[in-house]
Amino acid sequence: MFDRLSAYAPQALAVLRIIAALLFIAHGTQKLLGFPATDMSPPAFSIFWFAAIIEIVTGVLIAIGFFTRPAAFIASGTMAFAYFIVHAPMNFFPVNNGGDAAILFCFVFLYLVFAGPGAWSVNKQ
Repeated sequence: MFDRLSAYAPQALAVLRIIAALLFIAHGTQKLLGFPATDMSPPAFSIFWFAAIIEIVTGVLIAIGFFTRPAAFIASGTMAFAYFIVHAPMNFFPVNNGGDAAILFCFVFLYLVFAGPGAWSVNKQ
């Protein structure tokens, strides 16, 4: 049975890539555009503003599968930076410091750097 499932690995990778990228874009649009609704509105050219730009641009590139590896590398590094600069100083445990999403994004995008975009991408591997 598992051999038959392996045949769909490229499509499963593409679903992971697309869903992670859409969630990443939502984090960026929330900071930059206030959608979905939030109280956070970072000033232009602040560190959070730049994070939002990176989240939107790399998120779109990853979602459509265009320059997936370099975009995922930048997104992964951004999330590692976000975790250690913003979340880790609050508490050692990710579940207590709100950094669990940053860690997950970091490692999902790091995996995409090595795995490539999978199926349904503008750039084929």
